Amino acid sequence: MEESDGAADAVVFFDLETTGLDQSCEIVQLAAVSGRHWLNLYTVPGCRIHHSAARVTGFRVRRQRLYLHRQPVLTSSLREILVAFLAFLQMLGRPLLVGHNIRRFDCPVLARALDGLQLRAKFTSSVSGCVDTLPLLREMLKERGLRSFRQENLVKEVLGVSYTAHDALEDVRALQSLYRALQPSPELLCRHVFTLDTMGKKATAVKVKVPGQRPLVEQGAKVTESSGEGPAGGQEEV
Repeated sequence: MEESDGAADAVVFFDLETTGLDQSCEIVQLAAVSGRHWLNLYTVPGCRIHHSAARVTGFRVRRQRLYLHRQPVLTSSLREILVAFLAFLQMLGRPLLVGHNIRRFDCPVLARALDGLQLRAKFTSSVSGCVDTLPLLREMLKERGLRSFRQENLVKEVLGVSYTAHDALEDVRALQSLYRALQPSPELLCRHVFTLDTMGKKATAVKVKVPGQRPLVEQGAKVTESSGEGPAGGQEEV
């Protein structure tokens, strides 16, 4: 696998697929990408997948097996996929974790899962902070008068391309391309950084080492191999 540049390695884009959008939903799939390196893992949830989520994503559980568009997928326990995610982050040297609408959805779901397995402290030590591209891009693109800030609409508006939305691996790859095209400044990123402990509070500027420019650069370690499996789904919100 070809190595990506150091600046890209210091940012990880991630997305979750879940059983629904309610407060008690569970993880079905987790995808992450940094440069050319990616992670894509599935787990059988402990609760049923809501019919509306299944209709959008194609996930079903039958006889304790997970199916994606009627095809069985390999799964691991929730602990195993979270431990693999933490290892992915640690290999990149405490990267910035970036995702679309993660402050209100993905990160609270992730936090509940980490807390349930006593893994939050390890996660906290594995990242330099989190950034939600939904408010970030609203600020960056406020002059364009966009009606929708769904990720697929932003990709179409900025990059002029369409992609398979609600597929987590495609979602994170598309977000990485969008992020690279727009190149948010370190100062802007600092205004949007949060942690699992502060995600429910009003956003305030945080002093953090942000990838992209010196002296704010915090380069991650190179990853020499990719890990994960095939495609999966993702959730978006305006």
